[in-house]
Amino acid sequence: MKRWGRRLRHLAVGVLDIPQDVVLEVPRITMIGQLQMYIENHRGVLHFTESELRLLLTNGQLIVYGEQLVIRAILPEELLLEGRIGGVKYLQPQ
Repeated sequence: MKRWGRRLRHLAVGVLDIPQDVVLEVPRITMIGQLQMYIENHRGVLHFTESELRLLLTNGQLIVYGEQLVIRAILPEELLLEGRIGGVKYLQPQ
């Protein structure tokens, strides 16, 4: 059943010209250099320090590493992060 749902979503992206991030429930990440990151389609903050941000996604987690990280804005599915961003890692669900 999950396979059909996935196929239907991919078909909707192609036929209806709907953005992939909306249909497939994947994060959309926009970076401005190493100083700012805007993340859409997250499901909540799991952990935050000035050197690491861990977000829950529909399918996995997103980890952002850096220095002097600050969450400037947070909405139910959007987040604006500032600081010196050093890396991003995506973790698949087990």
